Amino acid sequence: MTVLLSQASLTLDPDTFRQSFDREPFGFEHTLSGLDLFEFHSLKSLAGKYDGSDYFVAAGSPTPGTVFYSVPHSQCTPVEALECLDTCAYRVLLKRPERYDPRFRQLLDNLFQQVVDLRGGLGNERVVRLEGAILISSADTTTPFHFDPEIGFFSQIEGEKLYHVYSPTSVTEAELERFYVRGSVNIGQVDLEGRDARREHIFSLGPGKGLHQPQNAPHWVETRDSRSISYTFVFETDATRAAGRVRAFNYCLRRLGLNPAHPGTRPGLEAVKAGTMHVVIPAAKRIRNTWRRVAGR
Repeated sequence: MTVLLSQASLTLDPDTFRQSFDREPFGFEHTLSGLDLFEFHSLKSLAGKYDGSDYFVAAGSPTPGTVFYSVPHSQCTPVEALECLDTCAYRVLLKRPERYDPRFRQLLDNLFQQVVDLRGGLGNERVVRLEGAILISSADTTTPFHFDPEIGFFSQIEGEKLYHVYSPTSVTEAELERFYVRGSVNIGQVDLEGRDARREHIFSLGPGKGLHQPQNAPHWVETRDSRSISYTFVFETDATRAAGRVRAFNYCLRRLGLNPAHPGTRPGLEAVKAGTMHVVIPAAKRIRNTWRRVAGR
């Protein structure tokens, strides 16, 4: 059934949302599968607007525990991958589609507002990043284990996926600190082996099904026996960014042999830590970039 863009919605249980938002993964239903902008011919047209950036094309991973960027990637354009999706094993990520089609901007703003309303507003927090993404995968492909430094809401549009997502508490502070000290917005690489299976949630997703993924919740994904289309939107606030800078500061303390306090336990001290790294991380990036340019000559 065709759904109007203005009717696109997530069905989020208020009690579950209140108890688990950005703490534990939970499932929900949605109406996005009926939107014509997710029809395959429409997505191929959208992919043609991407000109060398804002996308990621990779082969399927041989195992969920494979290192994320060791899988062959960047070998063709999104359009080329979509044209042979049924004969090759590809994973296509179209980042920030709202930049290329105003309908996706309307969809993103509409869905995010539903989340904000259910949350009771943003309080004193300010959104520093809000963006969508479309994931199109061949049948029987695997996305390897990793975590994302943002809060997400994932909706399955076409096909079926098994989504294995762990509680963010399954990642140690030391693992998070090693990621956040780099100051980059990217995937976080962690090992699947030895992860606590009791903290794993497995969602069987089909059209109309979705899940909430807390920040730093590690996960791996497998498509079933047909093409898969999914849509997700993610966001960060100044508060979640500050927590990342606290972890970056704690990384430095841990390197000195100290045992820093867990984020969220000492707000006053954490404000100082976050403020310090707000200056240090960009400076360190400039030094690294300068060194690379000099070393490359």
